[in-house]
Amino acid sequence: MGVERACLVSGDDLSVADVSCEDPPHGWTELRPAPVFGLVMVRRGMFRGRVDGVDQVLDPACVYVERMGCEQQFAHPCGGDLYTELVLSEPRVAELLGGDPEVPQGLVFTTPRTALAHRMLVVRARGGADSFELAERALGLAGEVLTALAPARVASGRPVRDAARRRLVDAARAALAADLGLGLDQLGRAVGCSPHHLSRIFRATTGEGIASYRNRLRVTLALERLTEGETRLAVLAQELGFADQAHLTRVVHRAAGLPPGRLRALLGPPAMTAPERA
Repeated sequence: MGVERACLVSGDDLSVADVSCEDPPHGWTELRPAPVFGLVMVRRGMFRGRVDGVDQVLDPACVYVERMGCEQQFAHPCGGDLYTELVLSEPRVAELLGGDPEVPQGLVFTTPRTALAHRMLVVRARGGADSFELAERALGLAGEVLTALAPARVASGRPVRDAARRRLVDAARAALAADLGLGLDQLGRAVGCSPHHLSRIFRATTGEGIASYRNRLRVTLALERLTEGETRLAVLAQELGFADQAHLTRVVHRAAGLPPGRLRALLGPPAMTAPERA
């Protein structure tokens, strides 16, 4: 089978791949158990799945929820197809499903919201977005799909009271203020909440995602440091949790409309002039 797989996100608990199957074989593939939990989201084409003996049509209007251990095989009656594969570890699945990693059977039909979230994840990953943003987008997408499949189980892991949500968001903001280099998983552990639920509650409470908030906080701090005359952009990038100086420059330029060098000249202390000779 002519399958090309491009890794978009790679990690121990989360991976996302862009998969192209341009030359599928005739008939059904060999029957095999699914090795992972995954979401298969078709972007172009159509193929058929036979899961534990039950046939399913997989097209761009649905998400195939791959359950670890289920017997599955596939056929491609219409030729090649293109899809995104999102794989989560068993502990991460359990966090999304109220502590139980057992995934219910079923096929989830997409909404415009999930279709857009899927494509934004792919586009942002191809564009080099940082791992924090990509993890937040991927977990949000997985959460939307599993909510459609098992709403009561997903809801069971969420804080329900407004005061509890506000305390959780405040704890996350304090943790970020103390260490802007925290990843999404680390932030979740710091406040005692799964990354997916933390992300949902943070957005509901503040009106923006954690990655967007963290970038706004980092840009604000970068502007202050530039106002103070900071010239070591590589050091500044490291201290504010950016991947490197180029990442700092992109984020600051996009947010403030000017690159850090121009901003430093605009905001920084005036240059000292040499005293005139008598």
